[in-house]
Amino acid sequence: MSLLTGSAADGAATAGTRPVTPSKRPTRRTGRRHPLGRRNLHGWLFSTPFLVLFALFMLFPIVATLVMSFTDFGARNVTRPLEAKFVGVDNYVQLFSDDTFRTALFNTAYFVVVGVPLTIVLGLLVAILLNNGIDRARTFFRVGFYAPVVTAIVAVAVVWRFVLDPSDGLVSGLASELGMTAPDFLGSGTWAMPSLIAMAVWRNLGTVMVLFIAGLQAVPTEVREAARLDGAGAWQELRRITVPLLRPTMLYATVITTIGYLNVFEEPFVMTQGGPSNSTLTVSLDMYREGFNFFHMGYASAMAYVLFVVIMGITVLQLRLLKDNTR
Repeated sequence: MSLLTGSAADGAATAGTRPVTPSKRPTRRTGRRHPLGRRNLHGWLFSTPFLVLFALFMLFPIVATLVMSFTDFGARNVTRPLEAKFVGVDNYVQLFSDDTFRTALFNTAYFVVVGVPLTIVLGLLVAILLNNGIDRARTFFRVGFYAPVVTAIVAVAVVWRFVLDPSDGLVSGLASELGMTAPDFLGSGTWAMPSLIAMAVWRNLGTVMVLFIAGLQAVPTEVREAARLDGAGAWQELRRITVPLLRPTMLYATVITTIGYLNVFEEPFVMTQGGPSNSTLTVSLDMYREGFNFFHMGYASAMAYVLFVVIMGITVLQLRLLKDNTR
């Protein structure tokens, strides 16, 4: 009897109780968001001044130069640009049949092939000496090697003209003291380009030095100490340890130095004006002459894009060749 009573009570309690259902969280209605999002919108707003300046002073001239390279844009079109005639690829065809341009292309290649290895090797040696071999006055030497980088090209040209002057220059004075005659470095077709390369290497050595010093300071000291404990000498440490670990830095230094030397303009423009007999004429200087001396704007624009393609091709080649060794 008690069991039945208990079962009935339980049934009544169950029947009188409503099933509990999980409550749903109230959904909050959100407004329609901006497609870019609030953060992206703020970023674009802050970037607007740069984008406007970039479009006006970089993007528009780049596109305009490309368009001009397919026209006969000249002095008469400076005030009437819409009257320039479309000539297709005639400027590019004429470019590769121009002996002056081929001379400038050869001189630029000579400048790069000789100048880049000298700058990289000397910059690495100076960085190693300043990082390991010199303890006192290290900051003084670093500033001294980097000073030409931030010095105006006019001041650099004045100093080098004094050094290389055939009559009263420093080199000619030292040569006369030794009973010799110094050559006319800037007036000789044989010595003019090597003299400009020497000046460019001296001027850009500081940049490469700073990059290599930063790379050397990132090399773990434990690796060097382990190599020395294994009996490695200075040359083996440099070849087996230092240089392989510096390959990313060497890649960057090589690429930026090559791009700078392919665009070389200030050195021949200030020192020799491309002479003697076009022996120091570079592509950038030839482009300047055609565009601003002879007002062959379309022809100079085609020259600029040929140089751009050459720079891009060499840069991609360097990245592929040296990047495989950095893995």
